[in-house]
Amino acid sequence: MDQRNHGKVVPDVLDLIPALRAYARALCKNAADADDLVQDTLVKALGNIDKFQEGTRLRAWLFTIMRNTFLTNVKVRAREATGGEDCVSGAPVAQATQEWYVRGRELMAAVDRLPPHYREMIILVVMLGESYEVAAEICGCAIGTVKSRVNRARQMIIEDLGVDAI
Repeated sequence: MDQRNHGKVVPDVLDLIPALRAYARALCKNAADADDLVQDTLVKALGNIDKFQEGTRLRAWLFTIMRNTFLTNVKVRAREATGGEDCVSGAPVAQATQEWYVRGRELMAAVDRLPPHYREMIILVVMLGESYEVAAEICGCAIGTVKSRVNRARQMIIEDLGVDAI
């Protein structure tokens, strides 16, 4: 992509920030880490905008950058011991009592308990609405793998929540 086309892509990148934030929150499970991941993704994307191939899916390109950044961060953090899991400063003081809130939290807790490769697929396909083809492109795997993981993730969530399958 030449320099004069960069101005056409940057507004499109900005339009995709809400989707990036949703994907980041699903990957990170922590709002502050998710915001950092979005920022890192945008910095990398804008710094490498010349590598974006015009005519390809910008959303998939950004999600791939985010996924790779997240996986790199996971590897780095695995080598570092921190006390973040014990920190209660981000926990709400009082939980809401509404039934929909409680059920939504139960569902998200079930999604959080999924193995990472299943959680990623259910979030991309079911929650973010990506097609199987785009999810396969983002994750670098076959479409059949995406379909299989989404199906298994759904079954694991149903079993976790104790809901009878129809």
